[in-house]
Amino acid sequence: MTLVRSDVMPTIKDVAKRANVSVATVSRVINNTGYVNIETRHLVEKAIEELGYVPNELARSLFRKKSKIIGLIVPHISTYFFGELIEAIEDAVTQEGYKLMIFNSKDDAELEKKYLNVLNQYNIDGLILTANTRSAKSYLKLNIPILTIDHIIDSTVPSITSDNVRGGELAARKLIENGAKKIIHFRGPSDLITVVDRARGFYQVVDEHNIEAYSFDLDFKNPDINDIEMFIKKHPDVDGIFCSSDIIALYAISALKKLGYNIPEDVQVIGFDNIELSGVLVPKLTTIAQPIDDFGKVSMKIIKTLLQKKELEEVHQVLPVNLIERDTTKKA
Repeated sequence: MTLVRSDVMPTIKDVAKRANVSVATVSRVINNTGYVNIETRHLVEKAIEELGYVPNELARSLFRKKSKIIGLIVPHISTYFFGELIEAIEDAVTQEGYKLMIFNSKDDAELEKKYLNVLNQYNIDGLILTANTRSAKSYLKLNIPILTIDHIIDSTVPSITSDNVRGGELAARKLIENGAKKIIHFRGPSDLITVVDRARGFYQVVDEHNIEAYSFDLDFKNPDINDIEMFIKKHPDVDGIFCSSDIIALYAISALKKLGYNIPEDVQVIGFDNIELSGVLVPKLTTIAQPIDDFGKVSMKIIKTLLQKKELEEVHQVLPVNLIERDTTKKA
């Protein structure tokens, strides 16, 4: 019997030699293509097991022109929201028999160019794009199904987003119904469509009730607590705060505590996203919940429909949001 060194990965040629068949026969068994009689198939499968042979997935994907891999590009992999979103998408992708390949763009155009090359090399079957890309035309040239989350890169490219306008409305109504008269809105970067839509819903309600409101833009990933403190000091009679993300809201709560405010007695706070932390830290955060699990399920459903070359019932889907009341707002 021929021995294969344990420190060398066995190849398809090793399997063929062990089973005393051709490489082509082993390939047919692995890829389940063409006819192979039962006895020969068993010999090949036994050789694969004995040698611990692992087929080269990249080579197989190049041969089949399909990789069973879905690409996902996110702007910041380390943020809580995107961490939870990645998990939801991975669960949905895995359940459909695919693998997920994740790319962290860091909002870097040069990184995106490198990722585009990788997408081509690996024969990615489909792509889910959450990053705010500056390379829309390059993605369209990939000629694979593409879905965007939270933004639209082209009217023909399917997208899903939360009902951000509705979320802003819900937050404003809750604060006003609870008696807030002077409200601060700590926004994310105002060039993001999600931030614009949340602000639009918020100000529709605020203007309708003639409530004083003041806005300040912050970074989603690393909001500056000094800026938050400074802006609160400029408006010391503030009694309500709406934040474009839960992370910003948690920073705002920390600043309020440092400045001696009681929550929710002096100032009520509402976030956006409903990340896991929002229901754990004290006080527990009232927030607008995005349907993160649904993002995963709907994303994969759309990608599968596109892979099957079927027509979508709706190209741009808006998923519902809801208000989760916790300890940072007063009880009705």
